[in-house]
Amino acid sequence: MGLIIVKKAILATAILAAISLSNGVAQEVPVYLGNKEVYLFIEELASVGMVDVNSAVKPWSRKQIATFLVTAQEQRNDLTTRQQKMLDLYLKDFGKELHSDKNFDRRFDAFYYKDTLFAITINPVMGAQFFRNSNGNIYHRWVGAETYGYIGNGWGFYSSLRDNHESERISEDSYLTQRMGANYKATGKGGDYSEMRGGITYSWKWGSVMVGKDHYSLGTAYNGTNILSGRTPSFPILKLRIKPVKWAELNYMHGWLVSEIIDSTKTTVYPGGKREVFHPKYISANMITITPFKRLSFSFGNSIIYSDQAPSPAYLAPLFFYKSVDHTLNGTKSNDIGQNSQMFMDISSHQIKHLHLYATLFIDEISLERMRDPNRQSNYISFKSGGRLSGWPIKNVTITAEYMRTNPQVFKHYEPTTTFESNKYNLGNYLTDNADEIFTSVEIRPYRGLKLWGSYTKSRKGPDTSDDADRIGIPFMKTVVWKKEEITLGAMYQVYVDSYIFVELCKSSITDISGIYTPTYFKGDQNTISFGMNYGF
Repeated sequence: MGLIIVKKAILATAILAAISLSNGVAQEVPVYLGNKEVYLFIEELASVGMVDVNSAVKPWSRKQIATFLVTAQEQRNDLTTRQQKMLDLYLKDFGKELHSDKNFDRRFDAFYYKDTLFAITINPVMGAQFFRNSNGNIYHRWVGAETYGYIGNGWGFYSSLRDNHESERISEDSYLTQRMGANYKATGKGGDYSEMRGGITYSWKWGSVMVGKDHYSLGTAYNGTNILSGRTPSFPILKLRIKPVKWAELNYMHGWLVSEIIDSTKTTVYPGGKREVFHPKYISANMITITPFKRLSFSFGNSIIYSDQAPSPAYLAPLFFYKSVDHTLNGTKSNDIGQNSQMFMDISSHQIKHLHLYATLFIDEISLERMRDPNRQSNYISFKSGGRLSGWPIKNVTITAEYMRTNPQVFKHYEPTTTFESNKYNLGNYLTDNADEIFTSVEIRPYRGLKLWGSYTKSRKGPDTSDDADRIGIPFMKTVVWKKEEITLGAMYQVYVDSYIFVELCKSSITDISGIYTPTYFKGDQNTISFGMNYGF
């Protein structure tokens, strides 16, 4: 046993040396945000002090995750038996980023090729989820394929296509759900949609750049972030990541959003029909992360939604404060001229072993002069805080608690072309504005691949104030137009690296006075059982 441990320690050291000496280049391909379990495993490693992670910006790359796994391998004796087996399982997949050839204990792939210049992986994607309650049976099924690989020193590529069908549409843009958004082709109550993600990346020793179409998340949370949630349909994106020193990192993105607002001046009418064009709409966002001490990170940044022009070089500058840029380019005499800017910050601490503490603040608008006057305030802010206790006092048990409050008018804008949305889905928290939420959960992972959980969620939402003539002094949730209490019990088994079977029982009580926030299928008092499987993401 001692000889085996020594051999594994030598192997881990050799891999780390190879990473650091291979021309200083680390090729990158992002890991899909929907692959939640690998992210949770890395966060679990961070909670015991094995790795340092930037929880505020996702997705992470396969190379980053591979490096985290190797770091954990060096400290293997400090892991539980279950964690060691999970580590071995993930190294079969992410080991492809670590080894120069195919001769290692790796996962099964439909197709895998690697030589000194080129590497490619191709796998199918498929899955289904079924729901049953007093309103009957519905389902969601998907099928597709994904590929990723590397070329030469620094170049990476990836592509994923997934075709979806829902027998009843349960992810419409008005629904308050954390399910991924969809641009449906409606067929009766159901609908079809496809999701194409992918891109090209180039990486060097202290940074990377990516152009493609994908999801993007900002903010630390385990039950939905309140900066950029990443749950809108994917959109074209340009990303830059720079980390010149261990204690500082810059993440920047520019996205081409989908306004779904018709530009009548560009509408072309011809015999037998017409062609309509949407107003162009973009987002620029940056986040700087400072790590003054090990396992403590402060992140701060800003963003702007702008429209009705070509992409501006001013908003392509990664370090700019975009509100100031907007004041210069569009003047400050009228809100009808300018764009829509935001600020945010995030703090994440793993300094107490086994405990992850975090908080995020999203500022849409605020006046320091009027912030204490309830009749004149414009405190358009969203705040979220939480903690996650992993592996203590009971091994393989994780407890999470979060609270979120979002004031009226946050994420809103009276100009429809500069709302904080893409495809009509809110870019921020899934509850949108004038809402609060309490979330608690207990997760038990008794052995490799098996996860049992129970959770309680209480969510409320007040009336929509978008059309109020005076948007000053709006009280928080004067009345409640939507509320949900939900208790869930679930089990999931990870059959292989990216293959799962799962079942969940949900006892929910949902009141939707407005009638637009919840699918009819889930309204009222329901006991819903869902089950399914997936292969790949």
